Amino acid sequence: MHVRSDLKAIVDKKGWTIRECARNCNLQPETVRRLYNDTTMQYQRESLAKLCEGLDVGICDILKLEKD
Repeated sequence: MHVRSDLKAIVDKKGWTIRECARNCNLQPETVRRLYNDTTMQYQRESLAKLCEGLDVGICDILKLEKD
């Protein structure tokens, strides 16, 4: 099993760019880009908390556990 980021679907549904998401969630664009592209190797709790608050979603909406 592995963890996958579903941030792209959430951000795209809102019609935001990565930069807009970063600004609205008070994060660095590079942090959002890695989660958006699902290339993050580690998930920082503070970053996830800011995304959840800024996007009005739960952690389970952003991160998905999938079978290999």
